[in-house]
Amino acid sequence: MSKSNVVNLPEWTRAGSKETSQKETWGARFKMWSQNQRFLQLLAAKKWMILLSLMGFLLGRAMILDELSPFAAAFFAVVVFLRRDSILPVAVALVAGALFTPFPGALVVAAELVIFFLIYRGMESFQRIDLSYAPLMVFVSAFMVGLFQMVIGPSFAWYPMMMMTLDALLGFVLTLVFLQALPLLTYKQKSRVLRNEEILCLIILLASVMTGLVGWTVSGYSLEHILSRYLILLFAMAGGAPLGAAVGVVTGLILSLADIGAIYQMSLLAFSGMLAGMMQGGKKGAVAIGMLLGSSILSVYFTGPGDMLASTWETCAAILIFLLTPKGLITAIAKYVPGTADHSRSQHEYARRVRDITAERVTQFSQVFQQLSSSFGQIPRAAEAGKSDREMEDFMNTVTEGACSGCIRRTHCWDAKFYQTYRYMTDMMTTVEECPDITAAQLPPEWSRICGKTGEVLEVMKGQYDLYQHDMRWKRQIYDSRQFVAEQLSGVSQVMEDLAREIKREGQAMYRQESQIREALEKLGLSIHAIEILSLDPGRVEIEVVHAYTRGFDECRKMIAPLLSDILDENIAVISETAVHPREGLSMVTFGSAKAYEVNTGVAGAAKGGDMLSGDSFSTVELGNGTFAVAISDGMGNGERARMESSAALSMLEKLLQSGMDEKLAVKSVNSILLLRSPDEFYATVDMALIDQYSAQTTFMKIASAPSFIRRGSEVIPITSSNLPIGIIKDIDVDLISMQLHPGDILIMMTDGIYDAPGYAVNKEIWMKRMIQELEGDDPQDLADNLLEKVIRYQGNDIHDDMTIVVSRLDHFHPEWSSLHLPGVGRMERPRTVS
Repeated sequence: MSKSNVVNLPEWTRAGSKETSQKETWGARFKMWSQNQRFLQLLAAKKWMILLSLMGFLLGRAMILDELSPFAAAFFAVVVFLRRDSILPVAVALVAGALFTPFPGALVVAAELVIFFLIYRGMESFQRIDLSYAPLMVFVSAFMVGLFQMVIGPSFAWYPMMMMTLDALLGFVLTLVFLQALPLLTYKQKSRVLRNEEILCLIILLASVMTGLVGWTVSGYSLEHILSRYLILLFAMAGGAPLGAAVGVVTGLILSLADIGAIYQMSLLAFSGMLAGMMQGGKKGAVAIGMLLGSSILSVYFTGPGDMLASTWETCAAILIFLLTPKGLITAIAKYVPGTADHSRSQHEYARRVRDITAERVTQFSQVFQQLSSSFGQIPRAAEAGKSDREMEDFMNTVTEGACSGCIRRTHCWDAKFYQTYRYMTDMMTTVEECPDITAAQLPPEWSRICGKTGEVLEVMKGQYDLYQHDMRWKRQIYDSRQFVAEQLSGVSQVMEDLAREIKREGQAMYRQESQIREALEKLGLSIHAIEILSLDPGRVEIEVVHAYTRGFDECRKMIAPLLSDILDENIAVISETAVHPREGLSMVTFGSAKAYEVNTGVAGAAKGGDMLSGDSFSTVELGNGTFAVAISDGMGNGERARMESSAALSMLEKLLQSGMDEKLAVKSVNSILLLRSPDEFYATVDMALIDQYSAQTTFMKIASAPSFIRRGSEVIPITSSNLPIGIIKDIDVDLISMQLHPGDILIMMTDGIYDAPGYAVNKEIWMKRMIQELEGDDPQDLADNLLEKVIRYQGNDIHDDMTIVVSRLDHFHPEWSSLHLPGVGRMERPRTVS
């Protein structure tokens, strides 16, 4: 083939060759990328194994007092118990690190690891292995190896014996330390507070690892000095001066044991850590300057001008690494250090997540209960369903089989005269339904001409009708029970929905408002340790303050509450006070909204005929959310049974209202309970006033009760309703009357024994108004006593029925201390309420 033929190939053949080569190139690149991805995934999966192996290498090389190496066996023991997937690489790393120690260090370490593992497998085979045995197993392993060294040694002296025992004891202690420290590094911890001993154990572990760097230098600068100062910078930035100084002391102590000539490192690192931590507020640059100043000052004092330059450069190297450290690492450390802002923020975030999850779960349960309520409510009522065609057919067939099966005229009636016979049966069934006690003699005469067994048919039909009525009675009871369950499920759903809304409302973060309150209180010279705002809703303020209190001064009521009243522009009072740390003088005080109104109540009563036990009941109780309930109930009849019914009705109603259930639904629930719990007809009246102590808006809930009266100056306002008592019928009407009360109003509630005292010939409402207007004074108890006395005298000192009077007076609430205004402190901006 000529060259020209080769050169002049068609364009599409050259393009295809180029495209094929590009595909091969991209395929090779994708294959290489996939291999790299798999390698990175494998590396990520084995990152803890690599980290533990690196730590093991340095701990295997670490020595203290120039002859003791207690770190290797202790670290290996913890890995065996906590990270069994890393036993082999860690053991190899420990022995490899021990190769850099004087002979026979590697043999000693290897022997300790082998003996420990044999003890572990032996105890495991007998199922006696437990984590608490790990320190003792390390002690036995180190002691046996040391004892063997002494036996084969040239002489048996007390000093080697003492050092051998010390090495075993150090291994015992370090095992306890590593057991607490290693999980903090290798396991993901939830947001929680680390105990002081856990932080100390972690510092000891890190300092022990750095001991393995003793003797290694880079360009004449010591690696353990650089990394120890870097470690101090990290913890000083995260935890401040106390943590920085603690890390410096522990790290310096362990490093000085590894290098006796560097005993001054403990003082140098402790002072540098404290100084760096004190500069925590100035971010990384200020912390670095504090470390540089501290190390430079003490380097001049301990080492002289000659070694000061080397120490300064080592500090500069640590600072450079520190400045390159991501902020996320420092934040991650600070989250676990108690007292830091990052830790407080993480705790708030964790609490917020828990609250959100809880609110979501509660909402889901609320929806489930609502769905169940709807399902129960869809069941048709037996009485409304009535007689279906099938029931009529079954009823007719049963009567026919019972009365007509043996009759010789059956064919004549049902075949020849079907429509006439069917109409006759239908008319008789209607007659039995209208008059169940009808007899054969009372039946129309023409029916006897249609059927010769009219009496027998009537008896069979009456028997079947009784069975039908019995069946319908059970159906009605089942329906009533299902309706009661549906209403209860609906009420539970409403309560859970309100609870979810409350949880979401409490989960709002209010850092700015907390900071504003803290600054205002500190301007007063108070020592405030913690502030947490649970709610800032008007009328529902709830703030928790932990402060250092002084006995006898009562700063909470005299200073803090008045200042909060000024900042929030509403009266704030002390709700509760609890000593948190009595030895430290710390107390947690809960501040809440002081009610704008208060209710004073007086009660007077008498039993029928002067007996000891009245059938009436009364109650005054806080329902929560600032609602005050005044209630009175009159049971049917007199005596103990009436008292049981009235008190049970009030008690159940109060509990349901306290749970947050709607008023009408609560009354219907109590009515259903009274209907279902007893076949006897026992009932009770209910008269309840729900007074909002923040706005004085009052809801009157009256169920077959006597009228109530409000005395406002010289005017008397009646409050009446007309409905049946609870416990009589299923569908009860609940009258809710809303009215705005004013300070000084006097509410008078009574049972029918008081209201019906004048008899039927007198206009009772006008008579009672006149009696109330004639009362003098405004003390509730005196008014109740005087009114009861006047009514009894009007009846000629005879008590014809149980009598009970409850008198309540609404007054403005006046706090003990007026609000305190601090110059420079403005009103607080409240967050919007979660709907």
